[in-house]
Amino acid sequence: MDAYQQLEPIVLDIFGAERMSIFMRRRLHQDLVARFKTGKETREIKVPITAQSIAGYVALSQLPLIIDDPYDSQALQKIHPRLRFADKFDKSSSFKTNTILCIPILNAGVLMGILQIINKKTGGFNERDLQVANEIANLFGKKFRYELGGTSHPFEFLIHSNLIAQKDLSNVLESGQDVKQITQKLITEYRISEEQIGNALSVHHQVPFIPYLPDKYHLFQSNSKLNLSYLKRNFVAVIADASENPVVLMSEPNNAALIMEVESALGIDNYDIAVGLPTHVLQYLGEGSGSGGSPGEMDEILDEISTSAEEAEDHQDELSDDAPAVVRLVSRILHDAKRLNASDIHVDAEKSAPTRVRMRIDGVCRDITQIPASHHNAVIARIKIMANLNIAEKRIPQDGKLAFKMSGKLVEVRVATIPTVAGEGVVMRILASGGAMPIEKMNLAPSNFERLKTMIRKPHGILLVVGPTGSGKTTTLHAVLGYLNTPDKKIWTAEDPVEITQPGLQQVQVSPKIGFTFANALRAFLRADPDIILIGEMRDKETAHAGIEASLTGHLVLSTLHTNSAPETITRLLDLGLDPVNFSDACVGILAQRLIRTLCSSCKEEYVATDSDMGFIRRQYGDAFLTELDLPSPLKLHRAKGCEACGDTGYKGRTGVHELLAMTPELRSLIYKEASVSEMKEQAMSDGMRTLTQDGIYKVIKGDTDIAQIQIVSGSD
Repeated sequence: MDAYQQLEPIVLDIFGAERMSIFMRRRLHQDLVARFKTGKETREIKVPITAQSIAGYVALSQLPLIIDDPYDSQALQKIHPRLRFADKFDKSSSFKTNTILCIPILNAGVLMGILQIINKKTGGFNERDLQVANEIANLFGKKFRYELGGTSHPFEFLIHSNLIAQKDLSNVLESGQDVKQITQKLITEYRISEEQIGNALSVHHQVPFIPYLPDKYHLFQSNSKLNLSYLKRNFVAVIADASENPVVLMSEPNNAALIMEVESALGIDNYDIAVGLPTHVLQYLGEGSGSGGSPGEMDEILDEISTSAEEAEDHQDELSDDAPAVVRLVSRILHDAKRLNASDIHVDAEKSAPTRVRMRIDGVCRDITQIPASHHNAVIARIKIMANLNIAEKRIPQDGKLAFKMSGKLVEVRVATIPTVAGEGVVMRILASGGAMPIEKMNLAPSNFERLKTMIRKPHGILLVVGPTGSGKTTTLHAVLGYLNTPDKKIWTAEDPVEITQPGLQQVQVSPKIGFTFANALRAFLRADPDIILIGEMRDKETAHAGIEASLTGHLVLSTLHTNSAPETITRLLDLGLDPVNFSDACVGILAQRLIRTLCSSCKEEYVATDSDMGFIRRQYGDAFLTELDLPSPLKLHRAKGCEACGDTGYKGRTGVHELLAMTPELRSLIYKEASVSEMKEQAMSDGMRTLTQDGIYKVIKGDTDIAQIQIVSGSD
C-alpha cells in the first residue's frame, strides 16, 4: 500500500488527473477491493465483478473504458444495459466525478485488478492516455500476480508441486489439443488427479475450483437463451447450490467475451464464476452420467421439447401427451423427486410463462426446472393418464394414484389435479415405502416417551395424533403400531392410501368413491374381532362417533386429525357434536406434532449461547419450567454451517417436535364443563404436557436443531 501511495502523485502527474483508484482482485472471489488510508486506519471498498458498475464492467469484459460523463445514464446503457455509475462517493463529499479512464490490470490473460484514473484537468482522456495507462497496468499486473500467488499459465502450478516436469508439460501443451484432451492426457499418462489439476487451474484463473458434486449442485433454472449445444461446445454450465445461488462454471474462466455472452443471456445480477474440468462441466450438462439419469438429462429433454414445440407451432398442432420427450420428461421429474428424497412435486401453471416444477425437500419448496408453456397441457395429460384420471375433464379437481419403478422398487405417488386461472395444476405426493419406523427412533423426549408407552398399553380408549398435512402423523401411528404389533394382538387399519405396510397387520384401503368410507370400515372391523384399530383420519362427525363407540366397547383406537395443538383438538371434536362425557372417558391422550429441519451432523458447529438466545429460551420455555432443563453455564448450542454432505445448507433431514396431552381426572372435569382452550392447556401443562415450542427448545439444547427452526414453529422471535 505504501508503494501505491508513493506512485499515486507520479501517475496523476503523468495524466494531469485529480484522483486515482487501484482495485485489486480478491483471491478466489468475484469482487475487487480498493484500499484507502485515512490517518492510521485503512478503509476498504468492495466492488462486485458484474456489469452494474464501471469498475465491475471493465473487470468482467477485460476491456478499457473512457467515460466522458458518468452521469449520462443513456450513454452508459449503450455500453451495457445494466451499467450504472455509483455516485454515492460523490454525494458523500464535495468531489464530483467528471471523466473516468478505467483499465483492466491483466497478467498472463488473467484479471488481477482495475486501474481507475478520474478527472483529467484539461479536456477528456484520449488514445495516448489509454496507451500509457495500459503500460502502467502491465507493471501493476506483475506485482499483483506475485501478491495473489498466480501462475503464468494454467498448469504451471503442477510443476511447482513436482507433479510433472517442465519438459513433459511443454510437450503436452504443444500437441495442439484442446483443454479437454490436455486434461485427459495429464490424468491418464501422468497419473495427475482431477483435484490436483483443478487446484492448478484455480491458482492460475484466481477463481474457485468446483468438481462434479451432483448432491451439492444442480443446474440453475432461468429464462436464459443458452441452449445445451452452445454450453457443451464452450464447456460452460450454469449451476446452483441448495440456496439457489448461481455459479457460472467454465473450463476457461478468462474468456471475457464468453463470460459477457453468458451474462447477457442469463439476465441475472449476481453470480459467481468458478473453474471446472471439461468432463465435470459436461457431467453437469448430462453427459457421461450413466443410465441412472442426471440433472443434465433434464436439459436434453427440454432442448428436445423446445425443438418439437417450434415444429408444433409451424403446423398449428398441440403436442401429444404420448410424445417421447413428454413421456421422458414426466419420468425424469418423478425419478429426480425420489432421488432428491422429495415429499411432494408441484407442477404449477403460469399465465404466458413457462410452467414451474417445484419439489418439497426437507419441508422446503425448491424450484427444480421449467417446462415451456406450449408443453404444459401435454405434461398434465401424461400425468393424468398415468393416474387413470379423466384427461377430458379440466374444470373440476381430480384425485388419483400412479406408480413407477426405480432401482427395481415400486414407488407409489398420490396425484391431485386442481384447475387454476392459468391452467390445470398438479401436486404429487410421493408415498412412504417400506416398513414402520421403530418407536425408539421417533426422537421423543424421555418424559413423552414413557407417558406415550403408558397410554398405548391401555386395553381400550382412543389416542389421537394431530398436526397439519405432512407433519409425520402416519409415520408416528405406524411406529406405535410396530411397538404394539405382537402375535397376541389382532390389528386392523383403514387408510387412504395405505403408505406403510407391516407384517401382522390387516390393512384396508378405503374408497369413498364407492361408498367405502372410514366410518364403514370401522363398523366392519368391529365384526372382525379386533384388539387395536387404526382409522386414517377422523374427518367427519360420523367417523368420530364410530371411533368413540369402538373405544368404549373395549378396543384401542388410533387416529389422526388436522388441528394445531393438543388442547385445540378437544374443542374441535366437541364442535363436531361429540358428547363431552363420552369423549373424555374414551380419550387416553392426544399427541400433536410438527417436523423441523435438523442440523447436518457433519458440519454443525458449537457456540456459546448469546443473550438473545437465552432470552428466547426463557420466554418460550417459561420461568416456571426452566429448572427442569438443568441448563449448564455457559450454555453451548449448535448452529448451521454448511458442507458438501448437506449441499451447503447446514441442515440435513427432519425430526419431530411433540406435545403430548394425557387425559387426567382434572382435565376430564374441565371437558365436562366445556371449558376454554386456555384453561385446558393450563391444566394439561400442570399434568406434565410440554408445548411444541418447549419440546423444540429441548431439542435445541440437545443439539438436534437450532433456534431459527423453533422460531418457525413458535411464530415468534
